[in-house]
Amino acid sequence: MVTEIHRLRPGDDGLHEAMLDLFGQVFGEQETYCGNRPTAGYVSRLLANPAFVCLVARIGDRVVGALAGYELPKFEQARSEFYIYDLAVSETHRRKGIATALIEETCKIARQRGGWTVFVQADHESAEAIALYSKLGTREEALHFDIPVN
Repeated sequence: MVTEIHRLRPGDDGLHEAMLDLFGQVFGEQETYCGNRPTAGYVSRLLANPAFVCLVARIGDRVVGALAGYELPKFEQARSEFYIYDLAVSETHRRKGIATALIEETCKIARQRGGWTVFVQADHESAEAIALYSKLGTREEALHFDIPVN
């Protein structure tokens, strides 16, 4: 079983759709990821943005893992941080190194773009994610606040 990691670019609309399907399924949030999909033009512009990191892990034609993240240019120094916004692996393909491979590819992209760190958040009840991230990095405790814009 060979897993291919692929960075999405304009024209990868089908893979973007498959990524959204995977996120909706894994996170149990079909409405969020599948209920109001962006237009093809929006997806093309998003995938053309070098600051958007969108990776899928495929076995054959099947998307079994995905990562979406963003480069965040810093203001205090000429460097960037990379934020992993979403990361998911299908249940039947977990514990096979797919999430690690997606994170390693993100780190490679970050190095190429002058990044100095990659960071990710995990929910307290997500023991698998916490174990993975603890294996790969240093844990920091922080509070997260959602501030509505309306």
